[in-house]
Amino acid sequence: MDFGETVGLGAIAGFAIYLGLPMGRVHWAGDRVRVGLAMFSVGILAFIFMDVTKHGEAVLETAVEHFKHHTGSFAHVLGLFALLLVGFIVGTAGISAVERRLRSRRSEPAPLAGGEAAAVLDREQLARSREGAEDVRRRALQTGMVIATAIGLHNFAEGLAIGVSAKAGAVSLATVLIIGFGLHNATEGFGIVGPLGAARPTWGWLGLAGLIGGGPTVLGTIVGYQVTSEPLELMFYALAGGAVLYVIGEIWTGMRRYGHHTFGLYLIATGFLVGVATDLIVSYGGG
Repeated sequence: MDFGETVGLGAIAGFAIYLGLPMGRVHWAGDRVRVGLAMFSVGILAFIFMDVTKHGEAVLETAVEHFKHHTGSFAHVLGLFALLLVGFIVGTAGISAVERRLRSRRSEPAPLAGGEAAAVLDREQLARSREGAEDVRRRALQTGMVIATAIGLHNFAEGLAIGVSAKAGAVSLATVLIIGFGLHNATEGFGIVGPLGAARPTWGWLGLAGLIGGGPTVLGTIVGYQVTSEPLELMFYALAGGAVLYVIGEIWTGMRRYGHHTFGLYLIATGFLVGVATDLIVSYGGG
């Protein structure tokens, strides 16, 4: 498989994420559906977290095996572990610090009294109330972009696997990886728009989210075809794992106020199993 074909097929796998994104434009009827979609996305993200940590640990285990058989140094193992540590911390605490700083720049909305807002609040208070609603919408869309970024980091590592396999001449494996990752990425679109709640994104926002989430698959395919680097792969796995874990916490906290906890847990399990099912195609092909 030549370079052009590899990049083209990697693009198909990556941009399959757009299949799920249009769901963000649908008006959902109530809190139950909103919670269900958000928790389904949490299940998908939980699978992604398990997947990236499994692959990151595999890189470290390989280094430990080389050290055990005196074909590698302890310094190499320690360096990879430090890389994993730094990447994971940046993916969790780093994103949290950036979001906190962004939120601190915005004024808090005025509290609303009971009764009809238009009858109780004066014009200035009503304007502040509307600003508060817009701030909630902005924060939801911001969280969606954080999810897209986390998924993009994960998909870069997937692209590396596609590029490395194609370069090595394992055409059948590369093809199965592309099909499997494409099916898996189609579900990731739900992971981005699920937590948006009542916030209805524009088509431009969805296009950007898809580019951030799916585009790194193409970049990873290009890099993987040209370069093989375990530290680079491990760094992206660590960043993705930390970012996904942070996002899961944010979604869970945000959805608690809507109730429907048991229903939400069922949807988490469903999302997780969907992620496992799509990954089985990759495993069947030897990926």
